[in-house]
Formats: sequence, C-alpha cells, structure tokens
Amino acid sequence: MTERIVLAYSGGLDTSVAIGWIHEATGADVIACAVDVGQGGEDLEVIRQRALDCGAVEAYVADARDEFASEYCMPALKANALYMDAYPVVSALSRPVIAKHLVKAAKKYGASAVAHGCTGKGNDQVRFEVSITSLAPNLQCIAPVRDLALTRDKAIDYAEKNNLPITTTKHNPFSIDQNVWGRAIETGFLEDIWNEPTKDVYNYTDDPAFPPVADEVVLTFDHGIPVAIDGRAVSPLEAIQEMNRRAGAQGIGRIDIVEDRLVGIKSREIYEAPGAMALIEAHRELERVTLEREQGRFKREVQDRWTDLVYDGQWFSHLKRSLEAFIEDTQRYVSGDVRMRLHGGRATVTGRRSDASLYDFNLATYDEGDTFDQSHAKGFIEIYGLASKQATARDEKFGNGPSLEPDEASAFGKE
Repeated sequence: MTERIVLAYSGGLDTSVAIGWIHEATGADVIACAVDVGQGGEDLEVIRQRALDCGAVEAYVADARDEFASEYCMPALKANALYMDAYPVVSALSRPVIAKHLVKAAKKYGASAVAHGCTGKGNDQVRFEVSITSLAPNLQCIAPVRDLALTRDKAIDYAEKNNLPITTTKHNPFSIDQNVWGRAIETGFLEDIWNEPTKDVYNYTDDPAFPPVADEVVLTFDHGIPVAIDGRAVSPLEAIQEMNRRAGAQGIGRIDIVEDRLVGIKSREIYEAPGAMALIEAHRELERVTLEREQGRFKREVQDRWTDLVYDGQWFSHLKRSLEAFIEDTQRYVSGDVRMRLHGGRATVTGRRSDASLYDFNLATYDEGDTFDQSHAKGFIEIYGLASKQATARDEKFGNGPSLEPDEASAFGKE
C-alpha cells in the first residue's frame, strides 16, 4: 500500500501546490484536511473539491467552529489569556484543534505522517508538531516550506505549470491568519516597526477614530462562560460572533505589538480581536467582584503560566491540564451580569452584579449604615507592621538603620 500523508489544507495557493509537491518529493499519496474554526471565506465543500482537483486522494473536512469556541476559546476566556499582557493567543488557540483533526484524519485513512505549511522561523511549526505528537507519538511531521524547499515563487510557478485551479499572484503584502477568536497580520511593510499600520490591514474592526453612537451591552456569565447577551441566550460561538460584530463596529480590539516568539526572535504583529478583548475585559471585572483576594492574586500567576504554555504550543501538556484544574475551580462563583459601554475603541465596564458577589455595600460605604468597625484598624496595623518594625530596630542596633538621604542607587551612572 502506498504511504499516505495528511496535509493541513487551507484551500490557498501554498497548500494546494503542496499536495503535488509532497507527492513528487516523497512518493506518498496526500490526504487534504480542512478545518473550519470560524476563519470565514469559502465553503468547506468548495475547499474539499479543490483539494481533490489538485491531486489529493482523499479530502477530510470538519466544521469545528462550535468545538473551537467551547473547548478552546472558553478556557482561554476563563484564564483571561493575554500573552505579554496584550495578545489573546488567537493563532495559538486554533492550532491544537486543527492538530486534533489532522490526527483523526491520519488514523481514519491510515497515514504515517502529517504535513503543515509553516516556515522554520515561526511559532506555528512548534504548535502543530508538538500537538500532533502529543496526541499520536508515532506520527511523523513534515513541513513542505521548511523541509522540502517550497518557496512562494516556486509555488506560483508550479501552479501555473500544472494548471492548478487556484488564483496565483506574486503580490500579497501580508501574511494573515484568522479564526472566530481574532485575526493576525504580519510581514510586508509591517516588518519595519516604525511604520504605522494602514487602513487595509484591518478587516474585523472599523476605524475607532470615527465610531458610531455608543453601544451598551449586558453580558451574563455562568461559571465564567458568557450565556446571554442583553438577556438573549447565546452559545459560546454566538457570544463571540456577536461581540465581534458589536465591538468591531467600535474599533475595539486592535493590537500592535513587538512580540517575543518562542523561537527566540522578536516579531511585529498586528491583531484584531474585538469579541475576545471585550469578553476578557467583562470576565476579568466579574472576577474582581467574585474571587477572594488571595485566590485572585494567585490566579493571575497561574493564568499567565497557562497562557505562556498555550502560546508555546503546549496545549496538551500535563502542566497545562493541572493549571486548568485550578482555573476551573476559581470559576465556581464567576456568575452574574456585566454592563459595558462600547465606543471609540474602548470597552468600558459601567456596572456589575452577582448573587455571588463579595462586595458588601455596608462594609464599603463611608456614609450612614457603615458596618466596618474602624476601632479594629489600629491593632491590625500594629500586628501587620510588627515584623518590619522589629527588623528595623535590629538594624539600628548594629548601625545599619534605614537612610533618610536620597537613595545612592538612583544616582547610579551620574557624574
């Protein structure tokens, strides 16, 4: 039986050419695998037929939009996942679900290897291959661009020579990856980090400098998951899609960052994630109301580590699974409503309410009805500062008391 290789297939030029390119380089039959994670564009059936027309012996297609939203985006929301405090791991989230379907296709059709279209200097090669081998350790991974010298110019020449049913062009200023959680744009003139993004970079968001009238939205959460918008029940996918539309119309979710890639280089990335950024802001505010202080502090450490693991392609790692157990426990009381004002590039929380709220009006108020006993404060401060007080007294005993003069370190480097 001829060896078979499953190819992650998008329907575009590079992966269409890769079907024949892989067959000629390896002698293996190619099975195309297309996964819909909400990236829009062509119908899956159109993509399936193109793969067959380009030489694939089989074509596996999967509508994974609900799966992606529920099983990948919602854990990221619960973790308030923002890599480098800015990027909502748009591409990193989609790779493990695509890898999962690549493995399913490989097992279904008896393939010995999986191929992807990543280069040798990006993060996605790591995300795909680590995810694939975490799910199926015996599968081999190949990358036509990285391993078989498939460049874009060669891809165009190959497509024209073989009359492949795809549009070819040598002018494409950006590299774009998108799904329902957001959109990533890089390369071209954006590689000069002094250059400002032009209007044609954006697609998910309108110009925040010219917004429509402010939009007020009430998001209802249940155990950390959005379940209703303005009182109307929604699925996770519907929640993301509606907030993409409403927050996107206000120019919310534009991100311009010089990012630390896993492979060790810095890369300028532009992201659009209107729904993700609005939902994360609302979820984070509801946590401020419902999480106990020390629990909330520790969760911020855990969710940062969770986000780094996901960014680094470790979705199926044991550590991520363990961290996720803690994050899931913190969501026990993250239920309630958050009111937001969407306008001019900003999603501003204007109200919050929860039956599980730890906010006590009578403890917080300075007006009549205050139940906080201020007489306890003096003793609390004495005990709270006791260790520092004793240490300073010891320092003074040995002539090492604190100096009240300007800190010498602040003058370091001055003549």
